[in-house]
Amino acid sequence: MVLDLGENCMERADGEGMATTGADVQESEPILEKPKPVRARARTSSITQRDRLLHNGPQTQTCTSTLGNTQLEQRAKCAVGGNSRGAEPSDGPRRPLSLEIKPQRLRANHHQPDRKVVQPPWRCGAPSPPVRSLTSPSLGPGGWMRRSESTCTMNATAPPRAGKGRMRPATSLPHIARGIGATPLPTPSTPRGPCLLVALRPTNLEQERQTFFQSDYKYEPQFEYTSPEPSSVLEKYKEGSGLFLSQAVGIMECVLRKFGTYENFEEVTGGSVLPKSRVWSTARKYLQKEGCVGEVVVCLSDELLSQAVMMVESCRPTLTINLSGARQHWLEGMLRHEIGTHYLRGVNNSMQPWATAVGRKQFGLKPANPTEEGLASLHSVLLRKQPFLWRAALLYYTVYHAANMSFSQLFSHIARFVQDPAVRWEYCLRAKRGQTDTSKPGCFSKDQVYLDGILRILRHRRNIDFKMLTSLGKVSYEDVERLRPFAVLHKTKIPHFMRDQERYLQQLDHIVTVNELNDAELQELIP
Repeated sequence: MVLDLGENCMERADGEGMATTGADVQESEPILEKPKPVRARARTSSITQRDRLLHNGPQTQTCTSTLGNTQLEQRAKCAVGGNSRGAEPSDGPRRPLSLEIKPQRLRANHHQPDRKVVQPPWRCGAPSPPVRSLTSPSLGPGGWMRRSESTCTMNATAPPRAGKGRMRPATSLPHIARGIGATPLPTPSTPRGPCLLVALRPTNLEQERQTFFQSDYKYEPQFEYTSPEPSSVLEKYKEGSGLFLSQAVGIMECVLRKFGTYENFEEVTGGSVLPKSRVWSTARKYLQKEGCVGEVVVCLSDELLSQAVMMVESCRPTLTINLSGARQHWLEGMLRHEIGTHYLRGVNNSMQPWATAVGRKQFGLKPANPTEEGLASLHSVLLRKQPFLWRAALLYYTVYHAANMSFSQLFSHIARFVQDPAVRWEYCLRAKRGQTDTSKPGCFSKDQVYLDGILRILRHRRNIDFKMLTSLGKVSYEDVERLRPFAVLHKTKIPHFMRDQERYLQQLDHIVTVNELNDAELQELIP
């Protein structure tokens, strides 16, 4: 892992400097101010000043006087006046500041006696969840994920320091402490496997991509995998459904009628791709909205097949964002998807009696999907002026046809909706992931869960208690009323955009209208 402390791993230490304006798209130059004659405080020096001390030692202080005192008295007065901490003059030689090394554990607590340790809910008496993806309803141990090249911890539990807009490296930010006497996490009985999104990423991806493009889109990629998924996983997702194919096509045709092409739709509604500094600040502001600052690590990556993924890595909830999809008007929707839905429902789930696999079996719970991903996908577009469900529709459509086409045939087929070859490659790759020989028909149908869940929730939106659905954790909307009497609602979290239930339902109605969905058709398709 390579950390670039100058750009990739920085965090603003003062909240006032994080306001999002149009000027934030470009990184601003630091403003140099003339130092004011104020009393110096501990640990306010910059990294540059500290480095200077390490190499040169403390600078000699000079004093001049017109009172005619002896040279010895002058030196004594200088020693007293030069002590910024107000310490008494010492008789013996003073140890250079550059050699006064204090352990990081003590420095973190210096002058912060009231600072509280922020802990995830499962550190406070609730069952500790296994290491796994927060976006997945399964409770298996597979939650490993390779850390991306740039990492930033969104943590603002410490009080703001002097110097507005001061930047500090993410490596200096503390992890959430486990606390004294905390019970160590149980070690999984089986070896942890890779995350599904990582395991199904071909190791020879770039080579096969280059060969495919050089062949004028006629070559059938031959993918290789480091850890191929078990046949049971591939078998589970080998069948593509056509139940909502008509709705998927209708949504995409509606977008094309309004914007002409997908590329124009992306540019108009998504905006420009954001720089890393803007992604950090947007993520931090969103964490503040949901009251979970200090609980989530945010990473940036160019290697994900999806827009983002929420994981538990090294006992820390970790959100990894695909930089290529971090667009100006879509980024907050992605945060609502991953943090406002997956993370908060995971937190609430850890407080419930069905938090474990045994508990889910005892209560006879239905699978969390398609409710989980359908709800998250709705939240991605919830506050947009034009909340088109394009991505969920195209994923559904691509998977359906991948089951009967080779890679090159599928690539040519979806050109009806997407002209950009690079974008088409990504959609075809998702639909064909897990396959070695893509000349054969076959699909990985997991991506159909988004539109499937969206339409089922919209069909029953008048009958679902959405606040209770979120409070209960990773459960299906069909289980809400049955589980209500057993719910533990103390300290559960509701995302900020769902607190006004009436407005929330109006936004769902707006999604139905914009995408030209028909309630009568949905009622016929979904009981």
